[in-house]
Amino acid sequence: MVRLVPRDTKFFDMFAEMATNITDGARLLKAILDDFDNVEVRVQQLKDLEHRGDEMTHAILVKLNSTFITPFDREDIHALASAMDDVLDFVYAAGERLVMYKIPAAPAAASELASVIIRQSEQLAKAVSMLEKHDNVLEICVEINRLENEADRIGRAALAALFEREKDPIALIKIKELIEVLETATDKAEDAANVLESVVLKSA
Repeated sequence: MVRLVPRDTKFFDMFAEMATNITDGARLLKAILDDFDNVEVRVQQLKDLEHRGDEMTHAILVKLNSTFITPFDREDIHALASAMDDVLDFVYAAGERLVMYKIPAAPAAASELASVIIRQSEQLAKAVSMLEKHDNVLEICVEINRLENEADRIGRAALAALFEREKDPIALIKIKELIEVLETATDKAEDAANVLESVVLKSA
């Protein structure tokens, strides 16, 4: 059957741009966690990336409301944009905690979790770039979910060590929240992968 009205495929480019911005944010966060020099300045840079991500999300939703035929279900476009936006929100939230709580140094696990977020973001970027043809998207989603499980393991071990070693209750609360925010970012990346998986399965 000939498609009389073409689908608007610009969404794929917009999602690719979002994924690149998320990856940039995750890399910046890891750099901050690895070296606490000029934390406030670099967290402001992270905030700029997060603000840019909000603008990208808004642009997708505006386009969604003005597009007659979309490349996949409207609710999935909305869910994917929201989940990807959430990843960067929590990446920034982790950076924000460093400034707000005046955390002078973070445990190695925080950097490890940031590394997981980077790898998830890179996989998300790969998945959205292949989404139009569905090439290998399901395999990438499996990898993003595996990385989330890895983050859970890192987070559990970090919290166990924290409660065993940290005697200052205020310091414990600060680091615990930092670890949990980082872990939530990995959960949001998994949410995005679940939407991508749904898109592919619906069109199979």
